[in-house]
Amino acid sequence: MSRISFFLGACLLALAPAAFAQTPAAASPLAPKTPERSALDAQLMYQLLISELSFQNTDYGSAYGLMLHAARESGDAQLYERAIEMALTARDANAAMGAAKAWQQAQPQSPDPDRHLLQLAIGLNRLPDSLAVLQRMLARVPAAEKSAAITGLTRFYTRATEKAAAADLVEKALAPELANRATGPAAWAAIGNLRLLANNKAAALAAARKGAALNPASDDVAMLAITLLDPPAEGMAELLQTYFAGPATLQVRMGYVRKLIDLQRYDQALDQVQRLTRDKPDFPDAWLVQGSIEFQNQALESAARSLWAYVALVAPAVAAPLNEELALTPRGLVQAYLLLSQIAEKQRDFAQAQSVLERIRSPQDAARVQLRRAMITALAGSLDDALALLDKLPDSDPDEARIKLNAQLQLLREHQREQQAYELLAQERKRNPQDVDLMYEQALSAEKLGRLDEMESLLRAAIKQQPDYHAAYNALGYSLAERNIRLPEARALVSKALEFAPNDPFILDSLAWVEFRSGNLALALRILQEAYRARPDAEIAAHLGEVLWAMNQRDEASAAWRKGLDLNANNETLKSTILRLRGSL
Repeated sequence: MSRISFFLGACLLALAPAAFAQTPAAASPLAPKTPERSALDAQLMYQLLISELSFQNTDYGSAYGLMLHAARESGDAQLYERAIEMALTARDANAAMGAAKAWQQAQPQSPDPDRHLLQLAIGLNRLPDSLAVLQRMLARVPAAEKSAAITGLTRFYTRATEKAAAADLVEKALAPELANRATGPAAWAAIGNLRLLANNKAAALAAARKGAALNPASDDVAMLAITLLDPPAEGMAELLQTYFAGPATLQVRMGYVRKLIDLQRYDQALDQVQRLTRDKPDFPDAWLVQGSIEFQNQALESAARSLWAYVALVAPAVAAPLNEELALTPRGLVQAYLLLSQIAEKQRDFAQAQSVLERIRSPQDAARVQLRRAMITALAGSLDDALALLDKLPDSDPDEARIKLNAQLQLLREHQREQQAYELLAQERKRNPQDVDLMYEQALSAEKLGRLDEMESLLRAAIKQQPDYHAAYNALGYSLAERNIRLPEARALVSKALEFAPNDPFILDSLAWVEFRSGNLALALRILQEAYRARPDAEIAAHLGEVLWAMNQRDEASAAWRKGLDLNANNETLKSTILRLRGSL
């Protein structure tokens, strides 16, 4: 029931004539019981009725005044809250604050009016008004609950417009806690998070260190340290090493794994999540993350074992043959099934790949599932049937249309139908001539078709349209290096791409190729080794092998290529490199 309906119903009940009261004759076991009367008297109920009717007629001032009067007369918390809602609907911030303050004065021990006052002060950018409120709320919290309360209350300030001022105010409010070994770590973590939001990383790092000095096993401080791991992260790795030597919580461990993945430190992430699955084998999320990393590393057998372990924990009923009566598939299971299907596809077990897809019941993932079906169908030898499957994908809105286009491009390119891909992109660009993603994709197709001037023109247009479009810088720089022309310009373009996407392994691969073409073989080798560690990939393996070959390290080059073939035996760059240099696969 809506709040308005509640009040109207209560009003009508309270104002009902005495003639409607139950008579003694009706007092039988089967007769309805007499409704309990509201504690509010008839006059107040009449005010509420008029207030709500005025509100419905957009006479917000009258509605607010009557509701606040009724709240003061009755002391009813719901009425104070309703007065605040009315004021906010009328966009009258002062009135909303007035109602909240009246409520707090009437019920000084209740946390509810202070919660409203805190939210209003922060939302209205009246930070000084929030200090006393925050201090009052914290003083009311029992000692055993204070650390959690600090974390919860300070999160309100993440919405503040003036982040630095919010951090200063919170530090002032938490001053009594900062030396307390029990509550100090949570306080310093809260301050550090707000300092980080204010782009003051040095102060955030200092806060993390102060919190850890009070309690190196603090979950709050560890989560702050994880957030601060982006370089430079002075002392955070050591702080986390100390924390993880103790009984770290699952939440913090998984937060650390996700951060390592964000930083593309996949080996470290895999090591951490493998410890989790060993120590907590019944924790399903760790198995899903482990399987995903193993899949990316092309450790297909290990990935399959991890993903099936996840399935067995999350949905034992579907770890066995498909149950037709299952409800919609949860998000994690969708991800697991898609990866398991791709593993079977890479192992050329197309029947298993299709079978796993049949387990997915998720309308929002229908396009992804259909794409996988098409890919499997094409690999099984029927490209035209696969394209027909993609034609059935919906394209009624821009997002659906882009998913469908990307699926068609992927399929055409994997089967060397680049002319058809180019023509498809040309049609799309007629409808969206300023779309930088379409420019980029058409540039790639133009390059494959030998239209190098057109490729360069499209990439420069994409950069002009979106100056931080790092993929275009990288593609143009790599193309110049591949053709061994304008190498200083190529280096500048790739370096610019790295500014926008630091540590991206494919951009590092391009930079290494520029250095290789420039004759800097040792530097190229170091960069390629770094890129390959971050992302084992067949094309990076091709370049790594060629640099090793040029350095007369033939056995190491052959080993790199073998690993590349294990990753993707159909990669054209890898195959052509091996044939050109060694003469045979």
